[in-house]
Amino acid sequence: QVRVVESGGGLVAAGGSLRLSCEASTSGESITVMGWYRQTPGNRRESLGTIFADGRTFYQDPIKGRFTIARDNDQNAAYLQMNNLKPEDTGVYSCNAQTQIYSFWGQGTQVTVSS
Repeated sequence: QVRVVESGGGLVAAGGSLRLSCEASTSGESITVMGWYRQTPGNRRESLGTIFADGRTFYQDPIKGRFTIARDNDQNAAYLQMNNLKPEDTGVYSCNAQTQIYSFWGQGTQVTVSS
């Protein structure tokens, strides 16, 4: 079983930055892929990007150039550094952690960007 917990959300003014953290607690399972997602008001959850254990990282177009994903394999943690935030980035940000077989989600953390 894997428990996923996100943190670091909050209220920030447009143009500001936030760093979200995701920690996956395991019972010995190896985490292969970790991904960040968000659900903005009125929209479906969308993928922001994924990072593999070997460091390969893939970003979706809406965040390219503004957000950076990093990972600490020793801590089973992933991070989302968000710069130049815009009001349309407001939403619930969630983390997904995958083992070889299963996929686990956190509860999400709220990010609110004021104009």
